[in-house]
Amino acid sequence: MAMTVTMPQLGESVTEGTIARWLKQPGELVAKYESIAEVVTDKVNAEIPSPAEGSMGEIIAKEGAVIAVGEPICTIETVEQGQANSAGHQGDDAAPAQAGAAPAAEAQPAVAQAAEAQPAQAQPEQQPAQPEQQPAPEPVVAGQAQAQGGEQPQGRSGEGEHAHAQAQAQAAPAQAPQPPATAPANGGGGGNGSGGGNGSADYHITPAVRMLVREHDVDLSQVTGTGLGGRISKKDVLDFVQQRDAGGGTPRPARQEQPAAAAPQQPAAAAPQQPAAAAPQQGAAPAPTAAAPQQGAAPAPAPAGAPAPPPTAQPQPQQGSGDELVPLTPTRKAIAEHMVRSRQTAPHAWLTMEVDMSRVARLRASRRADFEQRYGAKLTYLPFVARAVCEALRQYPTLNSSWTDQGILLKHDIHLGIAVALEDSLIVPVVRNADRLSVAGLATTMQDLGDRARSNKLKLDEIQGGTFTLNNTGALGTVLTSAIINQPQAAILAMDAVVKRAVVVDDAIAIRPMMNLGLSFDHRINDGLAATRFVKTVKEILESIDDNAALL
Repeated sequence: MAMTVTMPQLGESVTEGTIARWLKQPGELVAKYESIAEVVTDKVNAEIPSPAEGSMGEIIAKEGAVIAVGEPICTIETVEQGQANSAGHQGDDAAPAQAGAAPAAEAQPAVAQAAEAQPAQAQPEQQPAQPEQQPAPEPVVAGQAQAQGGEQPQGRSGEGEHAHAQAQAQAAPAQAPQPPATAPANGGGGGNGSGGGNGSADYHITPAVRMLVREHDVDLSQVTGTGLGGRISKKDVLDFVQQRDAGGGTPRPARQEQPAAAAPQQPAAAAPQQPAAAAPQQGAAPAPTAAAPQQGAAPAPAPAGAPAPPPTAQPQPQQGSGDELVPLTPTRKAIAEHMVRSRQTAPHAWLTMEVDMSRVARLRASRRADFEQRYGAKLTYLPFVARAVCEALRQYPTLNSSWTDQGILLKHDIHLGIAVALEDSLIVPVVRNADRLSVAGLATTMQDLGDRARSNKLKLDEIQGGTFTLNNTGALGTVLTSAIINQPQAAILAMDAVVKRAVVVDDAIAIRPMMNLGLSFDHRINDGLAATRFVKTVKEILESIDDNAALL
């Protein structure tokens, strides 16, 4: 039988992935562990292996679709299934014909029963009060038929019967407005997990999305899902929050539109109650204006809902004749979503300190040539700062932690993430147990990770599980950086370029190699005191390093 392949867990905090490209098409043979698709997340680009040998079945998730972890993406016809299918084709023709006729014969009664049962089931679900309201719509159809030249006899068969049912459906909500008013609260789109984004408590969402919903107080019945099958993703929630906040602080614009949307239904119900007045209303304009004051209570909320359109109409840059629109790659979309979520989730705070790198510069200059010859790696300032950061994290564990609804989760191990800039993206490989490595160990490990990151050869466990991130923007020449926290971490430290500057030392002007350390930290976890002490500790370790210290 067919085996369903689901979206794997590609990282500790990864809850969904984007199908970048299918490497196999339906019907193609696949070997076990052979790559069948490329997936992009906010942390890694990975290939999904086939869990079994066989042939590609149905492709459930299309390229570019954002799929939650654990959701199906395709099916694999296993070898056993393929052999069974081949055996079926090699048999005589009578058996397949009989086997095909039997399901067909069984399917026809089933379809007939479903057709008979569907109207009976649909009427109670969609129009619970319709059996009591059937006498009311019938005069409406009769009145309309007389006004249109007596077309009522055709309404009992074919398309006329369908029109008769539509007329009843329009009259029922008007005479019983309470069920439509309660429908959004009960789930709107049927309450199933694959609705069109109108669900609430019954809507199936990932834990990360549910956390955003609670944090930003979002009503899911107002969010339209753009994922597979109408699934609501993190991007949908974040876009809704941005639009809601941009609309003048209106917290619930969609609820204000519901009374206004109900207003057109009530005039439709008023017309059937007065069939004789239907002709004057069509022939003279004052009739609709006279009915408007009767609905004065319903249109009243419409002006209050007026701020709703501006959030949906975000200002877009105008494209000139010579401009070029570059389509977003899955990697760029994932980075954008991750950065926006970080800024909206964690209240960022920043601080910067100057560090005198004179001692580190002398030690590096004296050991640089021998180190490169012995280890085959460059001796930069990065491993010295990384070592100082690990020592400071041991003294201030709240910087090596994560925020949860239950409390602050202090991480025992120090897994140091090192940001690596690529040509068109960014990746953060992780040095595991970095506090156990010496300066030489950190230098060789980080160079190896950086080289393999640029050649796209990192393993999955080498880009996940980081507890603190160090960003060496100084390698690009920056002098003052304010980085964005890599969620769900508590902080990120940016080290800028080491530049010789004139500074005051013992009441005298001296030239020193100076470097700025910029810390971005989550203000929910740490306040300025702990964050400042942490950066100051890193500064003191670097400024007091022994010129003759061993690198091992």
